[in-house]
Amino acid sequence: MINIAVLGYGTVGSGVVEVIETNKGMVDKKATHELNVKYILDLRDFPEDPYGDRVVHDVNIILNDDTVGIVCETMGGVGAAYQFTRQALERGKSVCTSNKELVAKHGPELLKIAGEHNCNYLFEASVGGGIPIIRPLNYSLTAERIDAITGILNGTTNYILSKMEREGADFDEVLKEAQEKGYAERNPEADVEGHDACRKIAILSSLMLGKNVDSEKIFTEGITKITAADFLYAKEAGYTIKLLARAKRQGDSETLAMVAPFLIPKDHPLAMVNDVFNAVFVTGNMLGDSMYYGRGAGKLPTASAVVSDVIDCARHQGKVITCFWDEEEARLSDVGETKRAFFLRVKSSAGQKVQEAFPGGRVIEAGKGGEIGYITGPVKEREFQAKYEALGGEAFNRIRLF
Repeated sequence: MINIAVLGYGTVGSGVVEVIETNKGMVDKKATHELNVKYILDLRDFPEDPYGDRVVHDVNIILNDDTVGIVCETMGGVGAAYQFTRQALERGKSVCTSNKELVAKHGPELLKIAGEHNCNYLFEASVGGGIPIIRPLNYSLTAERIDAITGILNGTTNYILSKMEREGADFDEVLKEAQEKGYAERNPEADVEGHDACRKIAILSSLMLGKNVDSEKIFTEGITKITAADFLYAKEAGYTIKLLARAKRQGDSETLAMVAPFLIPKDHPLAMVNDVFNAVFVTGNMLGDSMYYGRGAGKLPTASAVVSDVIDCARHQGKVITCFWDEEEARLSDVGETKRAFFLRVKSSAGQKVQEAFPGGRVIEAGKGGEIGYITGPVKEREFQAKYEALGGEAFNRIRLF
């Protein structure tokens, strides 16, 4: 029997216990061991909960119990969660986590500590919730040179954009509804400003490269400036708008990493990912394109991914599962030097000026009086931004093309 401790009995933590207990026979069989949730760490008591008798308030009870072999960290944050994770690994206890913030910030360090103490640090649930993507990158695609990873990695923003497109509603209106339905936090900044997706693409790009990609160095732009009018032009031109997290090799030494809204062709597989669903689109040099799709968040989908890691740890007791993610910093490209096409909305009176600034593009009409849309040819980001800013009040918005 392998004893398990769950750190944090919130949404995901309670889901982990539920998955293990509900699917116990199958989980134990696949783990090749009987799994027993011995402790649940939380500051609160849960007297009405069927597992309330397992709640403890002192992490040292767990750390000092040599019968605990696997710890599930579902606390979130990088304070106590980092401290407790490190202490558990140093005592030879494997840790499975859904904590993307901690993985993005301390992943290579914690993997190194796990290896030194003959245990494992696994984090399938940290990206894409219930979508299997970490394990495919580490196992199924190991014969590939991964050239690019592009993901819709945040369910809140994807829900908002999907609803804006379907209903012609503006951002603020849809955000309020998303908060009322529980799809968005009261303070939605981490989602709508792109920070959540940034942490996730930092993890994926680090695994793609085998080197550390610092999330704080990734260019990140959110969706707060997207309007219903933008979707009218996108539809007319054959596109939709998605918040994409992107990592792409640039030659042999650099990688472009960024998060931003993009116009994406309607026939691209990622364009068909709507509402709270997430997807990760992977391009390998031999396989070509493959996509991984599913619910990117939620209690049971995320908990299911944590328990899949628990099963992997149980199968590999005393053996380190290889994960290629070194502490060496990856070299990131200067986004300003990259070339791409842009969509912009401007006053009709500025149409000639825009065509002169960006020759060779095409005008998009969407029946909006007093304005036009325009899609440029490929242009460097830095050059585009300077010309766009020179338009001043004549420009309404601009969005990159995928």
